[in-house]
Amino acid sequence: MNRKEFFAKVGFGAATVLLPACIAGLATSCSSNNEESTTAPTTVDFIIDISTGSLAADGGFLVSKNIVVARVDANTFLAVSAACTHDGTNVNYVSSSKTFNCPNHGANFSSTGNHLNGPGAGNLKQYNVTLSGNSLRIYS
Repeated sequence: MNRKEFFAKVGFGAATVLLPACIAGLATSCSSNNEESTTAPTTVDFIIDISTGSLAADGGFLVSKNIVVARVDANTFLAVSAACTHDGTNVNYVSSSKTFNCPNHGANFSSTGNHLNGPGAGNLKQYNVTLSGNSLRIYS
């Protein structure tokens, strides 16, 4: 056996051993429901100043302490757990439909966090909000 034949056989053998593992990894990357990364915060109590930043305008939203906070209008704010129940990607607020959307795989959630469609089946946890002047309190 010459050098060229040796490397050809070694390369083919390595590919034969590694290919099934690579394919299995690709197949599970989108179907995995990683519950650890989608756990919603439980004890929540913090205040956000809405006079500046993304919450100063209707339709704006931000993620703070693993919670997405959205401004619907001057007096209405929403707060739900930020991690998509499918794979943990932070959801975005869609002001035109007043819903939350996962930009990664397309899961959609209602304004109260209920799963509407797309991957994942669990709901986002909803949090209480209270507005006092320019201070928005988010709490469980």
